[in-house]
This record gives sequence, structure tokens and C-alpha cells, in this order.
Amino acid sequence: MTTQLNRSLNAVLAVMFLLLFSMSSVQLWAVPSYARQTGLACSGCHYTPPELNPAGRRFKLLGYVDKADDAKVLKAEGNKTRSALDLLATLPLSAMLEASFTSLKTAVPATQNGNVELPQDVSLFISGAWTTHVGSFVQVTYSTQDDHFSMDNTDIRYANKTTLGGKEFVFGLDLNNNPTVEDLWNSTPAWGFPFIANDVAPGATASAIINGSLGQDVAGFGGYGMWNNHLYLDFTGYRSDHVGGPQPNPGTDAAFNIRGVAPYWRAAWQQAGAKDQFEIGTYGMHMQSTPNGISGLEDSYTDWAVDSQWDRTMFRKDVLSIRGTYIRENSDLLATFAAAAAQVRTHHLDTFMANGEYHFGNKYSAAFGWFHIGGTADPLLFPSGDVTGNANGNPKTDGYTLNFSYWPWQNLLLAAQYTGYTNFNGAGTNYDAAGRSASGNNAIYLNARFLF
Repeated sequence: MTTQLNRSLNAVLAVMFLLLFSMSSVQLWAVPSYARQTGLACSGCHYTPPELNPAGRRFKLLGYVDKADDAKVLKAEGNKTRSALDLLATLPLSAMLEASFTSLKTAVPATQNGNVELPQDVSLFISGAWTTHVGSFVQVTYSTQDDHFSMDNTDIRYANKTTLGGKEFVFGLDLNNNPTVEDLWNSTPAWGFPFIANDVAPGATASAIINGSLGQDVAGFGGYGMWNNHLYLDFTGYRSDHVGGPQPNPGTDAAFNIRGVAPYWRAAWQQAGAKDQFEIGTYGMHMQSTPNGISGLEDSYTDWAVDSQWDRTMFRKDVLSIRGTYIRENSDLLATFAAAAAQVRTHHLDTFMANGEYHFGNKYSAAFGWFHIGGTADPLLFPSGDVTGNANGNPKTDGYTLNFSYWPWQNLLLAAQYTGYTNFNGAGTNYDAAGRSASGNNAIYLNARFLF
């Protein structure tokens, strides 16, 4: 009777929350196709989505195909003249619907505050085993603001196992469209905190290329390996792939056009104990790019970063997670300087993000994160402008994020998040020379996300 009452209460709360969105003035998800494939609940691979636990990291490492042999598979043996067949009998398809409410401390001029999006977006996923050694996380997302579907995060893998030095060695090939989306930890940008984000509030002008600037705008192919469940190495080469643009690619109206190949590298060491999971690593990327074209002078970017993650099991079922990353970007903006769009050629940008999260079982979580962006001031590269501009050309942005998440079911997220700024685009007050303060961009964000 108590169980039935709890279920009914959860259902009522969920419906009320969704109705609030529709009536009020308001990184790897636990995609259900993986659960259907493995026969495991979402908690089998996640502390709470998208935060992978050790089993989830191994599942991703093995190409999203672990336990695929237990699923219904269509097979035919091959020979010298006939091709083999190794095909999952059912399509690994899932969907996600997201609704949201965002309220800024100070409304953007000439716009409504308390912004409702129902939906904020809708995603379709082809996620799971394709064959015995090939699997995917492929996301296509409809955005309300763009009013169309487009490619989102994509990660397609081939994985296999052997031994090296008497220890297990997992190796694979990876095809993806966002540097760090292939990573196994939640300390790197693609799957890092915060795990939900509004698309209404103004964002900082400056961002390192490896911190989301190339997401869904590149195609990368590379290889990776994990030795003895400790040492992880990954190397991927990227080329520009402007989705929605003409092909062959002329590079016009694109801020980044990779010349040659942009290499991405990753090295990490992990230790696992009965209660502790610890990772420390480094990653980075180098890119030569011509803005708005595929020939001519080039800008050069080199990003290097360090990261760490520690997960500690508390009171048998709770988990404390502490994560952080520092990114240093050094750039020589020869092309941008020659086009009079930068005051000086050489720049640096520092990004630091740290967060701690406590999971109360897998039903509730509370998190606090802090972020800092700082670097070379340049009034041409970071020009002035209402709301989104930099009056002094300084990229400095500092702030924090508070998040509380509730999972009444493992495939339904209800979350409340607050983002606050102490500095925004170079100043705490009047940062845009139009009287707007950094704290004016503080945002309350309510989110409901249902996966099925």
C-alpha cells in the first residue's frame, strides 16, 4: 500500500511540475535503448545521468556493445564469396523531451522575462550495439529556437580486447563530432557540469576551442586504448564539418575552418577501490584555422588541460563526486589581426571549472560549481555591445552554479538550477557600457527531462 502511495505521489508531482512549465511565466544521457540492450536499470551505469559509474565507463569503453551477445541478433556466416551478417534484430532507438522555465534577475531589454519553452528541445537517439564490436551514441535534436532538427553529439565506436604484458588491453576506433565527447569521465567539457543548461540567458563571450567551441562543427576519427583498467590513451584528428553549410565546404561565415588536421590528445590514469574511484589526466588540442575561408592567413590555437575526478561511496549507497579541470589556451591570431579584428596577435585564455556533487542514492542530488574565465584583454576581439558585449575588452567572467535534481523515476529528471555571476565579460557593473551588471544575468532555471 505504501509503495502504491509513493508511486501515485511521484506521478502527481511530475504532472504538477510539467503543468507549471506550461502555465507559468518561466554532455552521455542514460538513454533507454542502452537499458533495453543490457537488461540493466539506468543506475547500472550511472550515479545519476549523465554521470558514469565504473560500469558505465567500461560500457562506453567497450563501444556500447557489452552484453549485446545476450540480445537477439541476426547472424550469417561469411566465406570467400559471401558477406557475413551480424545485426541487432531491433533498432536501438530512444527519445527525449525537455521542457524548461528561465528567469533572469534583469530582463534582456525589449524581451519578456520568465521564459517558457515547451519543448526546449526534443532528441532522438540511435544508441547501442550495431554489431558485436560496433556501437554508438548518435543524437539528433530539434531546437525550439531554430525550429528544426540538427545533428547533436555523436560518438560511434569499434572496440575489442586483447592482452598486453599479461594484462587486459581494451582498444578501439572512434568517430565523433565534438572534442571530449568520447571521454569516459565527467571532468572534461562535453559531459561536464552543469549537466543541464538554459538557452535563454546571455553567455560569456570568451571560450576555449576545446570547451565547446567546435561542438557539432567538426568530424573526428581516432583510436584509444585502456591498459589494465588504469592507463587510458586517446588520439583523434579533426576536420571542419559545418552542418547545414554547402558542400564542398567554402568556409564562408564560419569562425573556424581547420587547415589540415587538428590533433586532439588525451591521457588519464584511474584507480579503483571498494569505495573510491579516482582519475587524473591531461588533454589538449592544436588547431590552425582561417576564419571565413579555406585559404589565406591562419590563426593558431593550442589548448592544454589537466583534469581530475574523485567519486567516494558514502553510507553504502550515497556518492560524493568532486571534479575539476583547468584549460590554458595560447593563440596567435595572425589572420584575425591582419583583418583588424584583434588589437594584438598573441593571446591567452585561462578557464577553470570545479564542482562537487552529493548523490542521495540515485533519487536526489545537490551540486555546487564554480567557474572562472580570464585572459588577454582585446577590445577588438571582444567588442562592446548591449548585454553580450565587453566594454573594456576583458574576457573575465566569474560565477557559480547551484543545482538540485530529483529523479522520481530513473528516466524522468526534475531539476532546479541557479547560476550567479560576480564578473561578466570583464566587469561586475556596467560591463556592456549600457548599464547592465554581471548579476543581471543571474538565472533561475527549472528543467524537466523525460527519456523513453
